[in-house]
Amino acid sequence: MKRTGSVSISPNALAVLRRRYLRRDPSGRVCETPAQMFRRVAENLAEAEKAYNPKADIKKTADDFYRLMADLEFLPNSPTLMNAGRELQQLSACFVLPVEDSLRSIFEAVKNTALIHQSGGGTGFSFSHLRPKDDPVLSTSGIASGPVSFMKVFNTATEVIKQGGTRRGANMGILRVDHPDILEFITVKENPRELTNFNLSVSVTDHFMEAALKRKSYDLIHPNTRRRVRRLSAADVFDRIVRAAWATGEPGILFLDRINRDNPTPLLGLIEATNPCGEQPLLPFESCNLGSINLTKMVRPGSAGPELDKDKLRRTIRLAVRLLDNVIDQNRYPLPEIKAITQQGNRKIGLGVMGLADLLILQGIPYNSEQAIAFSECLMAFILQEARQTSILLAKERGVFPNFSKSIYAPHGPRLRNATTTTIAPTGTLALMAGCSSGIEPLYGIATARIAMEDLKLVEVHPLFLRAARAAGIYNKALLTRLSRQGSIQRERKIPKDIRRLFVTAHDISPEYHVRMQAAFQKYTDNAVSKTVNFPEQATPDQVRQVFLLAYRSGCKGVTIYRSGSRDRQVLTCANVQYC
Repeated sequence: MKRTGSVSISPNALAVLRRRYLRRDPSGRVCETPAQMFRRVAENLAEAEKAYNPKADIKKTADDFYRLMADLEFLPNSPTLMNAGRELQQLSACFVLPVEDSLRSIFEAVKNTALIHQSGGGTGFSFSHLRPKDDPVLSTSGIASGPVSFMKVFNTATEVIKQGGTRRGANMGILRVDHPDILEFITVKENPRELTNFNLSVSVTDHFMEAALKRKSYDLIHPNTRRRVRRLSAADVFDRIVRAAWATGEPGILFLDRINRDNPTPLLGLIEATNPCGEQPLLPFESCNLGSINLTKMVRPGSAGPELDKDKLRRTIRLAVRLLDNVIDQNRYPLPEIKAITQQGNRKIGLGVMGLADLLILQGIPYNSEQAIAFSECLMAFILQEARQTSILLAKERGVFPNFSKSIYAPHGPRLRNATTTTIAPTGTLALMAGCSSGIEPLYGIATARIAMEDLKLVEVHPLFLRAARAAGIYNKALLTRLSRQGSIQRERKIPKDIRRLFVTAHDISPEYHVRMQAAFQKYTDNAVSKTVNFPEQATPDQVRQVFLLAYRSGCKGVTIYRSGSRDRQVLTCANVQYC
């Protein structure tokens, strides 16, 4: 680890911070340290306290926020770190924009997407309201291009806009399974050059899933007339989704009815879309700011070894929720509609975690065990309880969220400051910065190579494995070189069995355990859970099908799979390390 100011971070983390996050002078040179970045963010967010208490101790709050981030115990989402206290001041990561069935609405959404991407946010869209391909357009005597054609316009716009000059924009494109163009949507990314700036998900209903299971037909519905266009075999359509996901990793599936059963403000409308990684379902024009607790910092010595420090975790949750609520007030929103429903409406926040795999290893718990599932469920139940309790305390101090009277909590439910409080995000870059494993994912490999930016490849060897290997007397250069090529340690019989059992990687774990871990967290998460179910290259479509069905039956709000080697470019791969 490298100490810069009062912050200890890895060389890889410093490389990413210098490229993406730290302030630059007019000539483009970095003129800020990581410690100064955290101080900039802390002081800016503490300013929100004045609106509720003119006598608030702003310096103390800023110091508390600073220590929370500088000690890498909690980090807010990237736009907050990049933009707080700077001219842009756009602090949210997740946005959903409406796309209605008119050229005016479509190209207004394209323009708004560009503004959001430029500021560092990601966007999600439901294209389900657009009329199907070849449908007559009476106003022009022409025919409609269809959702997929217009998605290509969004994709091209994204390609030419850099997010705040730091990264390419990301989109989520969603189409209901009963849209007449659903078959074209399912297969569009079989061409790897299509929609390269989009993640795709099919929005499926309980009715469709039950029809697929019973091998019945279902209706395709015209989005404007609401008339039946034709009928398809639900089992056949489900099979096409499965085979496309097996071949390319897309589309994923969103369980629309499950998402809307947890919609805190159903009177305001149906939730139809999510942010690019799927963990944040949102209403049209809603945004949400996320943040994640580094679980590796929530550990204390116990009688049987390291254990979860619930007192520290509770303190961290309470401060993090306050910080995230302050983000809402300090945010400079790219559109007035977004400000209206976010700040003056639902005030959603998404507190989550990173470093789960590391925490399990520290406690001697294999990721693919019943103990890990039970522990994770209890952990997230505790986080949700404390986050909501903090939101209740904030509501007493600052008032409930403005749309409270239109929510499921009125009139007698908990009086919350925030319509939602918890989300499990992927935390790829944040976890790298914090020096922990990503989100709730298992280790991808003992040694990994990460494409952090288009021209920045970072190599990492897991530090806890290095520590265990040295303690067991098995650490040597030849071992590390072999592991960096194969990723897993399971075939290394000279490594003690207890170490092999503990240091399981994504491909050592059965797909079923991936889903069960996601479901364990989803049970106590207001919003949704970002989790990739990893498959080896030799996996079959039927195995993908079983995972989709298990996710549906387990109460997940969506599911994403990735079969190794199914794309030309992967963000994470096993590293070919030639040193120790």
